[in-house]
Amino acid sequence: MTQPAQLTTLPNGLTIHLKEIHTAPIISTWVWYRVGSRNETPGKTGTSHWVEHMQFKGTQAFPAGILDREISRVGGVWNALTHLDWTTYFETMPAHLFDISLALEADRMVNSQFDPEEVERERTVIISEREGSENQPIFQLAEAVQEASFAQHPYQHEVIGLKEDLQTLSREDLYQHYRQYYQPANAVLAMAGDFKTQDMLAKIEAAYGPLPTGQPIQPHIEPDPPIGQEKRVQISGPGETSYVQIAYRAPSANNPDFFALTVLDSLLTGPSSLNMFGSGGTSNKTSRLYRALVEGEITVSCHGSLQATLDPYIYSINLTVHPAHTPETVLNAVDQEIKRILDAPVTNAEIDRAIKQAKALFAYSSENISNQAFWLGYAEMFASYDWFENYVEHLAGVTPEKVLQIAQTYLHPNNRVVGFYTPEQS
Repeated sequence: MTQPAQLTTLPNGLTIHLKEIHTAPIISTWVWYRVGSRNETPGKTGTSHWVEHMQFKGTQAFPAGILDREISRVGGVWNALTHLDWTTYFETMPAHLFDISLALEADRMVNSQFDPEEVERERTVIISEREGSENQPIFQLAEAVQEASFAQHPYQHEVIGLKEDLQTLSREDLYQHYRQYYQPANAVLAMAGDFKTQDMLAKIEAAYGPLPTGQPIQPHIEPDPPIGQEKRVQISGPGETSYVQIAYRAPSANNPDFFALTVLDSLLTGPSSLNMFGSGGTSNKTSRLYRALVEGEITVSCHGSLQATLDPYIYSINLTVHPAHTPETVLNAVDQEIKRILDAPVTNAEIDRAIKQAKALFAYSSENISNQAFWLGYAEMFASYDWFENYVEHLAGVTPEKVLQIAQTYLHPNNRVVGFYTPEQS
């Protein structure tokens, strides 16, 4: 019922990934652009996210509001997301109505209008979104830790951008960004579902083949120097709860170390999901930090976050402090568990369980048609589709010795930023 993925490229540079899945009369269409907050310069943070918002403001062929009603009316869903390295748009539709997706995405790749009045309306929306996030202690802490984790790399800023930049970005800033990056040679069209590959390819060529292309200017980003020594970030604000975030500089997804760190993450905190649109999940109750800190009533919760990125990013351990303890106590408890990994060999049984949990989460995140279409394009943003196809094999090759080496290399105090959020004293 499922065919192997078919990969091709149009003369104008558009990469196409198609996968026939005949389990349900559904087609999921994703268009991925190699542009995210990584592509922004100082003073222009938040541009990629704002451009994504403007893509829903309509074109002459598809005025704003009409498609939302039409897609909802037939039971379809559509949305978009901007991240560090990429921006993506998707529609999951009944198979006989997929033409809407092709026509829409081809049209707004080149014909979005960026009406000045709509730009100003969206400025208010995005600044309000940012201010809402600022009310959350976890956002405040994460932003401070992220900024401290990088000296100059654009990864130091949240995707939504700095408030001072959101107040000054112009319509021309947004439109130039759109024109530079939204073009066939900088995009991947990924589709999975109930179709015949050759028929679909002909339809795609008719919709996208005439679109002009250029040479996207992908910035040369200098890698940041090593963190070098532990940094501390202290945030205070309203509330009654303290939080701890420990961020270690982590390898890029294309680095072989990434897979061993994935297993170490599963061992320590439970596996991180790489698919933001995935379904299902696995419990982290067998992880070392959960058993030592949550069951030991030192923290209320703990989870890890490892993201697949184009450049080295951060692996973070996020903890909610138990009322009876302090952030310093939590940090010491985490360090004790990391020391256990460094001092005593991790058993094959533990590694096997960690790998099985990571594999299970990966399977959950790949199980339906929308998720299959997601992976067709997502892996291309930081590696290639082969990365996805060989993911499980890479995990299976991780050994206890490799986990120890990864822990020694990456989970060192000189490779981290530690952030504490504590309630303000009245």
